Amino acid sequence: MGDLVTTRLVLHPLNPAEAERLAAGDGGPRPAPDYPTDGDVSAARRFLNTCAADGDPRPFGTYQILLRENDRVIGGADFHGPADETGTVTIGYGLVPSARGHGYASEALRELLRFARARGITRVKGDADLDNHASHHVMTAAGMHPTGEDAHVRYFEITWPTPRRRLLRTVGARAMR
Repeated sequence: MGDLVTTRLVLHPLNPAEAERLAAGDGGPRPAPDYPTDGDVSAARRFLNTCAADGDPRPFGTYQILLRENDRVIGGADFHGPADETGTVTIGYGLVPSARGHGYASEALRELLRFARARGITRVKGDADLDNHASHHVMTAAGMHPTGEDAHVRYFEITWPTPRRRLLRTVGARAMR
């Protein structure tokens, strides 16, 4: 599986060997000075646990986020495992502090949402701590909607119709003309 490329970013899917290095704290050949974060290490460990329990979940695994201009690793995003029986995946993301505030997280999330939808995913869920307003903005900017909250976390999701429902709507609309 190849990299996902946006206007300013490259989302590189980690393989198990790369995840092992990241789980050990090695950010790769060109990490930002503050990479990896605890969240990146945790995501690599979750990916490795999924690999051990269920096999390699790629393409719904862990990605490093790199700047296209210089290949510097500035963060990560990950699907928390393969899709469930309803076509739902959960996603997380994070940038190092030095890369925040430039729209990179929204750009990366939009690309992963596009990627998931193109592979038949019907719902993507995410969450952020109640006081993490920047992350709330990222998910909203990428098209996700708040679905609730508890004492600590606000939940977001985006849903798309299954391909069959989309086809039925198109056929139905033509029949009504």
